[in-house]
Amino acid sequence: MKIHTTEEFDMFMSQLVDTNATLDFYTDFEKCKRYVENISIKLNQLNYLIGKDDLNGAVSALWSENPNVFSVLDILIAVRTRDKKKVLDDAGVPRLIESYFCTLDGVLEYINNTGLKDLFCNKQVTNLVDYVFGIEVGLDTNARKNRSGTLMENKIAQIFDNAGIVYRREVYSYDFENVNKILGEDVKRFDFAISASNKTYLIEVNFYSGGGSKLNEVARSYTDLSPKINSCSDVEFVWITDGIGWKNARNKLEEAFYAIPHIYNLTTVVDFVKRINKSAID
Repeated sequence: MKIHTTEEFDMFMSQLVDTNATLDFYTDFEKCKRYVENISIKLNQLNYLIGKDDLNGAVSALWSENPNVFSVLDILIAVRTRDKKKVLDDAGVPRLIESYFCTLDGVLEYINNTGLKDLFCNKQVTNLVDYVFGIEVGLDTNARKNRSGTLMENKIAQIFDNAGIVYRREVYSYDFENVNKILGEDVKRFDFAISASNKTYLIEVNFYSGGGSKLNEVARSYTDLSPKINSCSDVEFVWITDGIGWKNARNKLEEAFYAIPHIYNLTTVVDFVKRINKSAID
């Protein structure tokens, strides 16, 4: 039996918003600045190489002075050491990029084969600190997907705050005895928990401005999770989601909509707020 009607689902879909991004969403300049500052001394030392006619000789001289300075060469090709990227060497053997920085010959091979030699010799950049800041801005675009979810969580927190609702953020299933019994070793983290007069609401929050297989997985997961949580008399599952990305996963969202009693978007979340406030009065 469907929890909601087809008309309610069509209305839900029509209310989905294009974006939750503000102008400060696209680039976290403070984070980029911190990354660059952490390696700025080494980058300034590498500036010595810019414009040198005998680049190999300059690299050798700098290696003799401070071989550790070359440990930041990976970021010059927009790669982070923590990513553990591998490439094929001249013999066709996979090796970690960072392994090139352990010997002078490795550094020379790296600089020559990556194209950095032309970058240095032709003065295509004049300051590696500024250059890497630009790289960090570019790499920061990868964090936008996570920021979208964080913005949604903060938006919901603001709505709760404005309504005077007391909540906890980032709670785990093992914090609730009945839920822990049902889920067992399948530990689940919830974005919010709100304790009302007679039950606790465990809330998941997300926002998708683009499509992808993840949306189908999320909808399927919550469709399975909701009845398990709701089987506990003192706990209830709530899902707050929005974003036009759901238009690309409409079918799966529709299945979830008909199966999950408490599913809201940014427009209808006011109904959930009213429910919480009413339970507090009752």
